[in-house]
Amino acid sequence: MHSLSFWAQPFVSAFIGWFTTWLAFYMLFHPRKPIHIFGLTIQGIFPKRQHIFAQKLGSVVANDLLNAAQIAEKIKDPDQLAAVMPDIEKHIDTFLNTRLKEKMPVISMFVGQGMLEKVKEGLMEEIEIMLPEVIGKYADNLVHKIDVQKMVTDKVAGFSSDKLEEILATVMKREFRLIEGICGVFGFLIGLIQMGLSFVHF
Repeated sequence: MHSLSFWAQPFVSAFIGWFTTWLAFYMLFHPRKPIHIFGLTIQGIFPKRQHIFAQKLGSVVANDLLNAAQIAEKIKDPDQLAAVMPDIEKHIDTFLNTRLKEKMPVISMFVGQGMLEKVKEGLMEEIEIMLPEVIGKYADNLVHKIDVQKMVTDKVAGFSSDKLEEILATVMKREFRLIEGICGVFGFLIGLIQMGLSFVHF
């Protein structure tokens, strides 16, 4: 006749499977600060490797995902420049029809609406010519001033472990629980197998 501990094997194995998986997830972020025990240093993986992770992520983002040259090209994209023209035209309309007359009332006495429209047309033509050149120089200058890799590295290096854990818990909480449950089930099955082997042995 088998003891209670024998029949408890599947449940003990299930708990061990669940607990070790939970502990593995927990140790991604805990303990925050290193703890020294019997000559061993224990610290959460992310807090311990945060600077290395930040450098690697910064390198990947800058080299494979996004860099200053790509940003500059987007800024200089003719479609992007054309998209801002309606806003520029709106501001010119406001300036010629409202603000200019407020600042120089005498203008309204000598300049009619037709003349203002011609002035507006001339300004819009000059802006369409000037804008790509000005924005192009500005964008090219950004390439030399923006260090995407350093920006990402510094941001991630200074990121709070608490905040990152909160984000991951929010996004992947269900997945973490599912993995923990699966490992518990596998542990239970391993316990059943051990019981089966014990029966065969007897």
